[in-house]
Amino acid sequence: MSLDSTDAAARRRVGVAIRDLGHRFIGTAIESATLIELGDELELLAGTLTGRPRSRPVANFSDEFVCPLDGALFPDKMDRPFSGSASPFGCDLILRRVGREVVATTTLRAAHEGPPGRSHGGVVAAIFDDAFGFILQIEETAAFTGELAVRYEVGVPLHRLITFRARMTERRGRKLFMTGDCWDGDLRLATATATFIAAAAPAEQ
Repeated sequence: MSLDSTDAAARRRVGVAIRDLGHRFIGTAIESATLIELGDELELLAGTLTGRPRSRPVANFSDEFVCPLDGALFPDKMDRPFSGSASPFGCDLILRRVGREVVATTTLRAAHEGPPGRSHGGVVAAIFDDAFGFILQIEETAAFTGELAVRYEVGVPLHRLITFRARMTERRGRKLFMTGDCWDGDLRLATATATFIAAAAPAEQ
């Protein structure tokens, strides 16, 4: 289902508001009476959201390769779970093409916390996976995650600008091999490797 600019802007606004609510809820000590009142209001609001289901047509999967110019931002895939601007679960990623690499920056917040003051490891892994997914736009290849491994070197802090970098290092048949790293300034926090499997052509299925 395609959206006009007004609908898209409205969805982004709601997605941002839901994300902000989640971070404030996790990061704030709230009195019981307020929690009860908020729960009642949110349950009522959720019940008002009716309409026909939205879905992305499978046929469009291989048509989404809009590779930006070097140095430009990637087009927003607004409903993508972790990088989409309208996703309630988004990490507010800013993704840019730098040569054949994807560079993603973000500041992780309260709802991303695992150990005190540090990001949950699964959030870091998800961002790596999403960044690798944008490599597919540079390579103009439809593919799926086959394997993802993350090595955590230093705890990833909250409330600081973090940079993720991703690249493809090799391609063998339908396998695309990728590596990535996560940085806080000049301090490397984590590294990742991934194998993506290119989608089979109709004749191969």
